[in-house]
Amino acid sequence: MSGLIYQQIAANVAQALSEVLGTAPPVPVVVERNRRAEYGDYSTSVCLRLAREARMAPIDLARRVVERLPEAPFVGRVEVAHPGYINFWLDEGWLAAQVDVILEAGESFGSLTLGQGQRVQVEFVSANPTGPITVGSARNAVLGDALASVLTAAGYQVEREYYVNDAGAQVRKFGESVLARYAQALGEDVPFPEDGYYGQYVVELGERLAAEAGRRYLEMDRPQAIRAVADWAVEQMLERIRKDLADLGVHFDVWRHERDLHREGLLDQALTILRERGYIVEYDDAVWFRHPDLEKDAVLIRSPRVVPEPSERPTYLASDVAYLLDKLVRRGFDRAIYIWGADHHGDVPRVRAAAKALGLDPDRAVFILYQLVTLWRGGEEVRMSKRSGEFVTLRDLLDEVGPDPIRFMLVSRTAESPIDFDLDLAVEQSERNPVYYVQYAHARIASILRYAQEQGWRIDEPADLSLLRHPSELALIRKMLELPEVVEQAATKLSPHFLPYYAQELATAFHAFYRDCRVVSADPAEADLTRARLRLVRAAKAVLARVLGLLGVRAPERM
Repeated sequence: MSGLIYQQIAANVAQALSEVLGTAPPVPVVVERNRRAEYGDYSTSVCLRLAREARMAPIDLARRVVERLPEAPFVGRVEVAHPGYINFWLDEGWLAAQVDVILEAGESFGSLTLGQGQRVQVEFVSANPTGPITVGSARNAVLGDALASVLTAAGYQVEREYYVNDAGAQVRKFGESVLARYAQALGEDVPFPEDGYYGQYVVELGERLAAEAGRRYLEMDRPQAIRAVADWAVEQMLERIRKDLADLGVHFDVWRHERDLHREGLLDQALTILRERGYIVEYDDAVWFRHPDLEKDAVLIRSPRVVPEPSERPTYLASDVAYLLDKLVRRGFDRAIYIWGADHHGDVPRVRAAAKALGLDPDRAVFILYQLVTLWRGGEEVRMSKRSGEFVTLRDLLDEVGPDPIRFMLVSRTAESPIDFDLDLAVEQSERNPVYYVQYAHARIASILRYAQEQGWRIDEPADLSLLRHPSELALIRKMLELPEVVEQAATKLSPHFLPYYAQELATAFHAFYRDCRVVSADPAEADLTRARLRLVRAAKAVLARVLGLLGVRAPERM
């Protein structure tokens, strides 16, 4: 069978409707998966929508459609239900046979051709290199990484990118802050800049620089020293950021630097295009972006009276416009997905307006805004980091709970929903902990397979899958076959939160099967059934590993 199950059912219903109506149905046939088993696996209400068009009662239209449905080996039963629903049950023999289909697909099970090779860039995390990765940016990291994995599974060519904001005033302020801590570490009574970067990590950077460089930067011209120290400090922070993200299991194809956009002339190129198209105005000694989609002008280049240093005059929006040109024109991505914190909601209309002004389809720039993460321990909110004294870092979280709970739990809600992260629950080894619950299902299957081999069974030998008739066996297979639909849903809605929910449902289906069906039997009369069930649990293990892999979570063999 080619395509997803519900799509094939929809195509068959559309074909039957065309015969009844004498023309193609004027509305799409929507087929949905049923959550209540008594209504079948799938159903459609299209006859309710087309009854007037057909000039007959919905129930009569549904009956005539069912009479004309083409044969489908995967459909075992079709029924019409009042007032005009058509319900479909999957054939149980076909269901059992899908165990081998899943095993043959292996790690590619659930993959789709939805994207048809379109090139998509997912730019995520992109935290300023002036401090460590925080818990909020950790959510950005797991959300972006899981989304990139889902889009890859859905047939897109995906590139993961981290945008390094290493130009402008914030980097200079960071350099001034580290330079002050460096001088203080050498015994110099140097005041700390009022608008500088505070935190223990800045003190540690100053002390490290003092140990490495001695008094070298105190002997330099101050502006030169600030630039040199800023470059050194940014590289130190990037090294730490890379390490923390790698320990979370997040890796990037490209680290794109804001400085390079300026050096390569992309900012000047973008401003030239906007100026030629009439979207730039100048007043108050500044350069402004004016667009009919915006309520007010937005600053692109600040006034030299306000910002004396030329390299610091371009605003974030100016760099965003250059970056947009880089992504969608120079590098030619079909879509550029930005994952930003919800506090950037005001920037979205400006960037979309800039895309229009550059002559680009604004829908090619997609924005996902995520809400905050609140940490809880012992029923109380955790506000401070022992290490930094001012914010909780990703490293704090990694050291306390490890990467798997972080990845699973921080992607378990839609991006627009805030997350309460329970530190106690994250390390609890019980079915209350969702990641432990799913990983334990995988480890339990591995244990079953090891036991079978110890008892002399060949776990990879062929089997008569038609023996898989128990309701719990068929329920497990049904749940495994949902993965391609979950991948499609997550990729279409750009929301990987569907994966952890599905993983928990799949683990529940397996645990129910394990409760109801003995896998390895000592009874010679049940040898064929044992072989069939061993293939079933191997398939379940493969699907669990696949969904955990999409989430970037380990699939352990032992727990």
